[in-house]
Amino acid sequence: MTYNDKPVNGQDNPSFLDVLNQTPPPPDAKDWPRPKRFAGLRAAWKASWEEGGFLYQRWEEVFQARHASWHEVANWIKAAALFGGLSLIVLMLDAAGDIASAMLKGLSAVPATNGGDGGGLWGTVDHPIRVFLADQAAHLSVAPAALYAFWQLTGLIGLVGGFFCNAGARIAWVLFGIGSLAMIWSAAPAGGRAAATGLAALMWSLASVFALRGLTLRPIVHTHPQYQFNPALHLHATIPAPTPAGDDLGPDNIHPLQR
Repeated sequence: MTYNDKPVNGQDNPSFLDVLNQTPPPPDAKDWPRPKRFAGLRAAWKASWEEGGFLYQRWEEVFQARHASWHEVANWIKAAALFGGLSLIVLMLDAAGDIASAMLKGLSAVPATNGGDGGGLWGTVDHPIRVFLADQAAHLSVAPAALYAFWQLTGLIGLVGGFFCNAGARIAWVLFGIGSLAMIWSAAPAGGRAAATGLAALMWSLASVFALRGLTLRPIVHTHPQYQFNPALHLHATIPAPTPAGDDLGPDNIHPLQR
């Protein structure tokens, strides 16, 4: 007979299959109708749920796992939790990949020449970026709409991630701003290049209020408790005990007084 690895009340706990094998069928089971032939299975099921049974012990382990630490939880519960967690992570990554792919396709569907007239404040900033990306895409194996969509997605991720104090997103936001200013300076008309770049810098600075919130350039000063140190030198000198009077000559130098 096989047993599971945890005794109950100092006794071995048989598994459900052992209870099923040990439950003898009724003598007239062959003459019973078909539903009554599962009487042994029903008896084993009922016995496993009694106190000390296999399923009863598993249910107790599940009930005790709510108040126990990770090291005290049964191994089969740990394995089930890890398998479920890994499966959930795989599903979330797969869903995130589909969402990102759909977002890129949606942004790529936007024509690269949309708003190409450069009218308005946003057009003054956005039009030079579109022109720059279109000129560069002519020398690359990528569509201008894809470059523009990637530029928009980078700015969106940097803005949202920076708002939640993510260091990587804030770095991406800073690089996004620097790259945007460089593209505007390169593709803007020569007469309004400085104005377009300055306007873009102001707009990026206003958006940085949200993307870089809580960021400070002040140095962090760590204060430590002050301990007063007083050096002192301790000398331990051993002073011999004084010799009694009259013993300075020793016992051999004492002579009786003679007339």
